[in-house]
Amino acid sequence: MLLAIDCGNTNTVFSVWDDGRFLGTWRMSTDHTRTADEYFVWLTALMRLDGEVMAIDDAIISSTAPRVVFNLRVLCNRYFNCRPRVVGKAECALPIEPRVDPGTTVGPDRLVNTVAGFHRHGGDLIIVDFGTATTFDVVDADGAYIGGAIAPGVNLSLEALHMAAAALPHVDVSRPVLAIGTNTVACMQSGVYWGYIGLVEGIVRQIRRERDRPMKVIGTGGLAPLFDQGFDLFDTVDSDLTMTGLVLIHQYNKELDKA
Repeated sequence: MLLAIDCGNTNTVFSVWDDGRFLGTWRMSTDHTRTADEYFVWLTALMRLDGEVMAIDDAIISSTAPRVVFNLRVLCNRYFNCRPRVVGKAECALPIEPRVDPGTTVGPDRLVNTVAGFHRHGGDLIIVDFGTATTFDVVDADGAYIGGAIAPGVNLSLEALHMAAAALPHVDVSRPVLAIGTNTVACMQSGVYWGYIGLVEGIVRQIRRERDRPMKVIGTGGLAPLFDQGFDLFDTVDSDLTMTGLVLIHQYNKELDKA
């Protein structure tokens, strides 16, 4: 069984893959002080709730938080007796290398999304991922990552607004009934919601103009369904894109090992 770990700036997701499907998926807050022992106790407790502790014998990690990777490696080595592959490291090959400026380091989450997006939806894609940051990943016709855009994430923007303006409360992200808010909370929700609708439409429109070809738009991340309500922002919302990409990259490397 494969343990796929996606470590983001806010949350870390663990999924177990076996026999062509995900057997379970669990998430926890990302914390670089958390030890391998703590990961194991937490993870195995959740596995037992889903049935029994699963026989993990392989692992792959994608992490945008480098300080967390060491303890995740220890978790895999100590408790699952396997050496995990880490996306972005030399031991983890990609089906197609990114085509970006020399010396540029591409976030592993963007590489993973690119692999899964191409596998599921073909080339000429714009993948919009609503995470801590809102990222736009452009996938070429042959599946190569060729660049994109990074904007502040929705929750990050709300938090910054709350922190910087003492009179403004913290609000949840939701679709307002009207664009014209009649109280402070409604005004903030309108600004964020309609602001991000405009941000996505504007960046996608500019990318399409620069590429001068049809481009499918794939939404992913926890807030993608919210921004897909009643709009044609996305051709598809693909909620498990990142975990699927990790599985695909792992399978690709296993095939290289056999060659």
